[in-house]
Amino acid sequence: MTTPIDQVPAHLREIAEVVVAEAAADERLLAVVAGGSIATGTSDEYSDLDLVLVCTPEGHAAVLADARTFAGRLGPLLTSFTGEHVGERRLLIALYGPPLLHVDLKFVTQEDLRERVEDGLVLWQRDDTVDLTPGGPARWPQRDPQWIEDRFWGWVHYVGVKIARGELFEAIEGLGALRSVAIAPLAVLGRTPKPSGVRRLETLAPELVPQLRETVATADRDDCLRALKASVELYRKVRDSSGVVVERRTEAERVVAESLTDFK
Repeated sequence: MTTPIDQVPAHLREIAEVVVAEAAADERLLAVVAGGSIATGTSDEYSDLDLVLVCTPEGHAAVLADARTFAGRLGPLLTSFTGEHVGERRLLIALYGPPLLHVDLKFVTQEDLRERVEDGLVLWQRDDTVDLTPGGPARWPQRDPQWIEDRFWGWVHYVGVKIARGELFEAIEGLGALRSVAIAPLAVLGRTPKPSGVRRLETLAPELVPQLRETVATADRDDCLRALKASVELYRKVRDSSGVVVERRTEAERVVAESLTDFK
C-alpha cells in the first residue's frame, strides 16, 4: 500500500521518516506537511525537503525556541540557521551530511495556516480532525503587472546610473533583479500556477532563453550597458505579449530608454 512517505524522493525519505517519528513523540506537534516540489509531484534527485510542522498554540513558542535541538536529532547536522533573510523567523534551514541534504523546517500553528502559499502533502497527522486548510484555499503570491510597469523604468535608470558611475557589481545585481522581479513574472504568466522568480524559467519559457542570455553581463562597463539595453527590449516583449492590460508609463519609458543612448 502506498503511503505519503513513498512520494518523498528516495534520497530524502529516510530523514522524512525520522522527522515524522520525532514529531509523533512530541505532544506539542500535530502534523508534518511536505511542501515545494514534493507537494506538486515535480521533485527530483536535486530536491530539498521542505517541511511544515504544525504545533499546538500553547506549545509553539517552546518548539520554536527548541528548533535547533529538534533538527540535531534528525541526523548528522552540519549547520543550521533561521530564515530572517527571507522574512521568516519561524523557518530553520538545516544542512545534513554526508550525504548532503538540505531540509527546511517551518514551525507554525494551525491558525498560521490561514495565510499559506500552498497546500502540502500530509506526511503525518496526530488527529484527523486537525484542520490543515483553514481560511479557504491557499494563495500563491502573484506579481501584479501594473506594479511592475510602475517601477520598471525607475529601476532601469538606477542600473544605468550605476553603470555610468562604474559600480559594475551593483549594476550586475540590478540586472539580476530586473530578470527576477520584472521579466520572469511576465514571461511565465499562464504557464505555471506558482511563479517563483527565475526558477525553472529555462523550461517554462524555453523560446526566450537566447534573449535571456543577452541580459547577463560580465563586470565590464560596455557589457553591462549592452545587457541593460537587452533587458529593456526583453521586458517590452514579454509585457506586450503577456495579454495583460497595463497603464503604460509611456513618457518614463521614452525618456529612460533614450538616456541609455547617451552613455559614452
